[in-house]
Amino acid sequence: MQPVIAVSPCRTLSDYQESVRRSGGEPRVIDLTTDHADDVVKWCQGLLLTGGVDVDPDRYGEARHPSVTDIDSARDAYEIDLITKAIAADIPILAICRGMQVMNVACGGTLVQDIPSQVFGALEHTIKTPLNGVAHEAWVVRGSVVWTLMQEKLKDGESLDVNSRHHQSVKRLASGFDLSANSPDGVIEGMERRSAKFCVAVQWHPENFWRTGEFRPLFDGFIAAAQ
Repeated sequence: MQPVIAVSPCRTLSDYQESVRRSGGEPRVIDLTTDHADDVVKWCQGLLLTGGVDVDPDRYGEARHPSVTDIDSARDAYEIDLITKAIAADIPILAICRGMQVMNVACGGTLVQDIPSQVFGALEHTIKTPLNGVAHEAWVVRGSVVWTLMQEKLKDGESLDVNSRHHQSVKRLASGFDLSANSPDGVIEGMERRSAKFCVAVQWHPENFWRTGEFRPLFDGFIAAAQ
């Protein structure tokens, strides 16, 4: 039986869905208006948190930076509730881009609201085309889940070339999470919850590489944990 993977809705779902299928999972997109979070936790074997708009800074007690102009309060509320329930049930979670940010906020962490103006010497983190174009390196923490899954893809045993489409990032890691990757400018690119069966988050978009397979081991590990 293929594990059913609940996929949070976003504007561009196809690459997420195909990545799940290629690794042996059955993606099922959540309907925020009809799928109650309690029910999702019961019918899914894994949760994939996708990219999207900024998380409302009010969720982590900060005034809104001028660059934060596109938020979805209903999605924030739903996903924070769902994440809390999924973590409590130890359902495997893979969180990508906004997914990483909202999971950090749901668990008590904070965000850098605007990397270009708030991170000194920041690299370019908003390359949009091609979707699988390399933006920068991500230095991976030895012994982390990402490091373990991606060992054969690592350059010199420590780094990955990643794409990047975000102006926000994790600032203070939520309690219970460890750093798993960062870019050379210090921006957090990965985190994970070691006490969980599988709870891994990355800031780049590995789903965009499904045709060439650079990050398939990450999805393979996620789906294996959901089996």
